[in-house]
Amino acid sequence: MVTYPFSAVVGLDDLKLALVLNAVSPRVGGVLVRGEKGTAKSTIVRALAAQLPAVAVVPGCRFACDPAASDLGCPDGPHEPGVPGMERPAALVELPVGASEDRLVGSLDVERALTEGVKAFEPGLLAAAHRGVLYVDEVNLLHDHLVDLLLDAAALGTCYVERESVSVRHAARFLLVGTMNPEEGELRPQLLDRFGLTVEVRASRDPGERTEVVRRRLAFESDAAAFAARWAREESALAARIAAARSRVPGVRLPDARLRQIATVCAAFEVDGLRADLVTANAAIAHAAWQGRDVVTTEDVRAAARLSLPHRRRRDPFDAPGLDERLLEELLERTAGDDDQHDPEDDRPNGGPDDDDSDGGGPDGGGPDGGGPDGGGPDGGAGGFRRDGPGSGSGSGDDGDGDGV
Repeated sequence: MVTYPFSAVVGLDDLKLALVLNAVSPRVGGVLVRGEKGTAKSTIVRALAAQLPAVAVVPGCRFACDPAASDLGCPDGPHEPGVPGMERPAALVELPVGASEDRLVGSLDVERALTEGVKAFEPGLLAAAHRGVLYVDEVNLLHDHLVDLLLDAAALGTCYVERESVSVRHAARFLLVGTMNPEEGELRPQLLDRFGLTVEVRASRDPGERTEVVRRRLAFESDAAAFAARWAREESALAARIAAARSRVPGVRLPDARLRQIATVCAAFEVDGLRADLVTANAAIAHAAWQGRDVVTTEDVRAAARLSLPHRRRRDPFDAPGLDERLLEELLERTAGDDDQHDPEDDRPNGGPDDDDSDGGGPDGGGPDGGGPDGGGPDGGAGGFRRDGPGSGSGSGDDGDGDGV
């Protein structure tokens, strides 16, 4: 099945950036996408999974263990050291709204228990999503106990199963993406806080953008393979840039001045606890790596705060999630200082030799900002994505279930 190209999605620049930051650094903690129906939320999540670097796994391991650093407690282990791994694409696992707890975390393998008389564990969706993407559509409609299990596993990177005399622990590190329509109900504040970043999306009111969305969607439905081929170069450039940014993350430095800036911003917005500070710091590091910098700057803090704070700030019960952009700018200007007088080379707009173009896409200027062979949208903005304000962009025109416009 051909997936709609990530680079071909029109607009949705904040969402693209949030997804990319999580792809660059899983420590960011996932993305919650809030928006009206028909805004391509599902389309862009499925498209991102195709851009993630392939993973090396131990052959035959149902828990996707890395042959270079296998899990000592893997239920399929212990794995012999030095066993050559096999590469496979990063998994995209979708959690249905009606899934049971057994389907999510795993359960006793009843078939083997009856036929062989042995106790064996049947992995669930959390095991299948390890080192990949776990996508939860309509996360606000899941039962609370399932959401608790899901977010605990995402926070710990481990799934614990205790049932039917089976006691199992296995690694479960994945990029968590949830989507929801606020009209159908909200998540509890405790659960909202467990998502690293949040993005509000809405359909564009610009007739030009809406026309381009429909044009591309019709072209994809007419000949998906040919449409994907036209975007192959932009997709390849995006995948290479994500891989380069991933390798750069461990070397990115977060100066004390920027750390104090993050703490000041989080305190001013009266967020509860310290998770906001940690998420903002990790997102700023990922943004610096995405931009090709070795030192976090105020621009990285700004981009991270815009995505990590809206769902965490204190607000009245009937206030919509959002961020006071003017207050954010005042706080950043007040605490900017001199960015630690770091080497000007660290401020190259798109990094080092890994990034040949100026907008984050392919050599022809197309790429993840929506430009490309179909004459898509303009570029610019944070991370190479154009930004028209909260909820900007319009997507592919998909209504979230793959049925098109």
